[in-house]
Order: sequence, then C-alpha cells, then structure tokens
Amino acid sequence: MKAAFQVDQQVRVTRIVRDDGTFAGKTRGDLLIRRGSLGYVREWGVFLQDTLIYQVHFIEEDLIVGCREQELIAGDAPCLAGAFQFGDWVSSTRELVVGGQRVVASGEAGRVMACEHESRGFYYQVLFGQRLFLVPEQALYLQEEAG
Repeated sequence: MKAAFQVDQQVRVTRIVRDDGTFAGKTRGDLLIRRGSLGYVREWGVFLQDTLIYQVHFIEEDLIVGCREQELIAGDAPCLAGAFQFGDWVSSTRELVVGGQRVVASGEAGRVMACEHESRGFYYQVLFGQRLFLVPEQALYLQEEAG
C-alpha cells in the first residue's frame, strides 16, 4: 500500500470532519474540521489492513485529526467550497418572501441541509422551521453556537 501524501505535505480536507466518538474532549457528532481547511501530514498508518489513515495537523484549529486518503487533496489543488456546510446553523440576513408573504424573518435561524453550486454562486437548502428553502450564500451568515 503506497501513501499518496508525504510527511510534512500540505493537504486540504474535502469534506467536513466530525467526531466519530473517538476524539478526546469532544462529543460524537461535534464539528472538528470544516471542509476546505488546510493542514500538514504528520504521519500515516494502516487501519484494518486496507485503509490508509493520515495524521493531519490543522494549525489554524490547533487540532491533530486522523483522515482517510479519500478525504484529502493536495493543499495546492483547486478546491470548490462554499461558506456553509451540511449541518451548519445559519441565520438569514434579510426577510425571505414567497408570493408577497414573509416566510422567514431577518435573523431567523435555520439549518443547512444541502449545498448547490451554480454559475451564479452557491445556494443552500436551509430548513427554517418545517420548511425548506433554497437561499443564496450572500443571504446567510454562520451562527457559531446556535441550536
């Protein structure tokens, strides 16, 4: 089994990394690293004889996290990532109106359920209450500790 990334190589995660229940001091499901974050490979090893796991130090977050090879790309490789990710709590920067009726108030919190990229930019499926809306990125802001 040959490693795709070398020790001290800069890498970028291609998906969000949440605690699977094995990260000390965190709770299962807690956000560890956001998609697009950069880190450096410290070492790598084999798990269950067929899966390469890289120990990656994310300097900005000051965390060392185990990542599978398919979760990483070279740090200088192009990365298309929007500002928000599945599960993020966001708030609307403006009222959302459908058919002349206000359906979401400015500042109202919702949860990102999906992301779509179009030529005009990023759009997010956001669950506000019991309704799902497709909202442009510029109409949302991240709530760090909502929910």
